[in-house]
Amino acid sequence: AVVHTVDFFRAFIDDPYVFGKVAANHALGDVFAMGAEAQSATAVATVPYGIESKVEDVVFQMMSGAVEVLNEAGCALVGGHTGEGKELALGFAVNGLIDPKEVMSKGGLKAGDALILTKPIGTGTLFAAHAKLEAKGRWIDSALASMTQSNKAGAECLHRYGSKACTDVTGFGLLGHLVEMTRPSGVDAELHLGALPILPGAEETAAAGILSSLQPANIRLRRGIRDQERWVKHPRYPLIFDPQTAGGLLATVPGEQAEACVAALKKLGYEHPAIIGRILPQGEAIEPIVLKG
Repeated sequence: AVVHTVDFFRAFIDDPYVFGKVAANHALGDVFAMGAEAQSATAVATVPYGIESKVEDVVFQMMSGAVEVLNEAGCALVGGHTGEGKELALGFAVNGLIDPKEVMSKGGLKAGDALILTKPIGTGTLFAAHAKLEAKGRWIDSALASMTQSNKAGAECLHRYGSKACTDVTGFGLLGHLVEMTRPSGVDAELHLGALPILPGAEETAAAGILSSLQPANIRLRRGIRDQERWVKHPRYPLIFDPQTAGGLLATVPGEQAEACVAALKKLGYEHPAIIGRILPQGEAIEPIVLKG
């Protein structure tokens, strides 16, 4: 079967080469999360008005980073379109192939499964702080290292350990994507705040009230949390709504396979994969998410 996905966003750092890598990685995330193999991509870019030679250099650097990531994934860049605008932006439409019997969907959660997150969260608050010059350089470096790490090997590993449900964590934040998975699966989920892998500095910037512009829309999903008033003061509570760029994979594996799967992910170079909760049978309560400390 053919799978098709599209992503597009504006630059959030001044380095067009690194931005190109992150944008390509972000676009490929959906394809890998389904368990598919990326085949081809077309690019769409917005470049700021300017002197032609300068604009050409920015596009060259940005696309060099993107092509590097696409090539590593075995995905051919087959064309694209460039327009002019106020801000640098880049996106890709990506095609992939998959055996229809092997698809990892958002609706495959089963009670008893363990919930695994392959990468730490916190990019939204960190880059909001970066824009205000309130983030430390090492925090941004570690965030970019995470954002440029491919989800390809992680998705293959999860599939090997029996995952039937997977999504990449992006703009809706961790809670939004988890709610999105529980509904079609007809289950509830327990999320352990203390077990969440967090990028360095993200707790500090969130505690200072520096949050992404997308955070308010994501916070509306608090209605999916049981007894949410109990958790509002928890230092990690804001981070479950934090929108991610090129985030990790949120997936389930059978409970007995979870520890071995996390160990295998670490061997593949994912530094902070974690078991962050478990899937529960659907209860009487309307809210599907139960938080634990």
